[in-house]
Amino acid sequence: MVNRQAKLWLQTALVAVLVALPTACVAQQSNRARELTQSQAVVDAQESNRTFADVQALVNFGPRVAGTPVMEKASAYLIDEYRKAGYVTEVQTFTYPKFQDLGSNLTVDGATLEGKALNGTVPGKLNAPLVAVPNVGRKADFAAVNVKGAVAIVRRGEIRFSEKAKNASAAGAVGLVIVNNQLSDVYGTLGEEVKIPVLALSGQQGNPLIQRVQSVPLNISLNVNAQRRVVTGRNIIAHLEGVTAPKIILGGHYDSVPGSPGANDNASGTAVVLAVARNLSNTPTARQAWFIAFDGEEDGLHGSRAFVNGANSQFLSGLKAMVNFDMVGVNEQLRIGGTSSLTRFAQNLAPQVKTFGSSGGSDHASFANKGVPVMFFYRGQEPNYHTPNDKKVDPKLLNETTQIALNLVKQIVNAN
Repeated sequence: MVNRQAKLWLQTALVAVLVALPTACVAQQSNRARELTQSQAVVDAQESNRTFADVQALVNFGPRVAGTPVMEKASAYLIDEYRKAGYVTEVQTFTYPKFQDLGSNLTVDGATLEGKALNGTVPGKLNAPLVAVPNVGRKADFAAVNVKGAVAIVRRGEIRFSEKAKNASAAGAVGLVIVNNQLSDVYGTLGEEVKIPVLALSGQQGNPLIQRVQSVPLNISLNVNAQRRVVTGRNIIAHLEGVTAPKIILGGHYDSVPGSPGANDNASGTAVVLAVARNLSNTPTARQAWFIAFDGEEDGLHGSRAFVNGANSQFLSGLKAMVNFDMVGVNEQLRIGGTSSLTRFAQNLAPQVKTFGSSGGSDHASFANKGVPVMFFYRGQEPNYHTPNDKKVDPKLLNETTQIALNLVKQIVNAN
């Protein structure tokens, strides 16, 4: 009887142990998974903070205008960070004629309104009547008023700045003032040669002036104080030692427009490229990649154009992709444009990303013009674009862009 009871007790105990064992294993695995998830979250947070810190460091230098001493400081910072991540760096210098506004304005009744000379304008100082042109300055709009010997004032929108200027000149105007369709300043480019000085005013300054001149004749003094000078740009190129024929280039411009600290445009893209480089530094993918911070983008893609013009055809033909990052720190929706085969590839890997047509506007265009497949990461326009208020980005968006880019870059490099 005692032996039978002992046997039954032993069987019960063994069953209990066997039932308990899987639960304990699952618990241990669950704890380990939780620890790994928490550890990865800490790593992601640290990486996000580091990328955000890179943006802040660039912003703290002030407006990063090509050809200024600030760019030497910004380039030195990037060189140092890439070297810390294990990369060798080189500085590719190039020169180009740069348009410079030395302080342009309009004076009416003794009051001076500060404006912006549009890139490409001829300089000029003149006194003349001011005439408001209806609508946006098409030929028919100029035909409705007499601007001969006058400075025409017209609203921004619908047609190019250069077309407004050519219509004004053809109608006999001696100068043109373009008023922004927003309250902020205009930073723009004519894109082609015009014969009269062209000044842009913010909507805040220009709208009251248009309303006033429509009811009261006004004479103004126009001062478009602009020049062209030769500047030296600095592209920062980083790669692992011995990598001379990469399969992929990741790039973004690190210059900004005058007066803007350029947090989103484009410290954000510059910092994301650096973040991807840090993440890849100890992987085989890094031996297939170059990372470039382009200068002179805001003056007309000069840095990327200098790079592709200096590269031999064999180097360019060996590239599977050039991936460009511009304005990726503001706006929730990440968008990818570029070569259709690459955008389709991207959307298959990251369905949350929207694709859009993009043939120009940023440094990828210089590579596309040479036949290199391109991909453009971009989050769209935002209110602080090209203004002194471009000081903030969202660290979460920087991290999201970095993670999606990392996955895509690895897949592109390893694709057959």
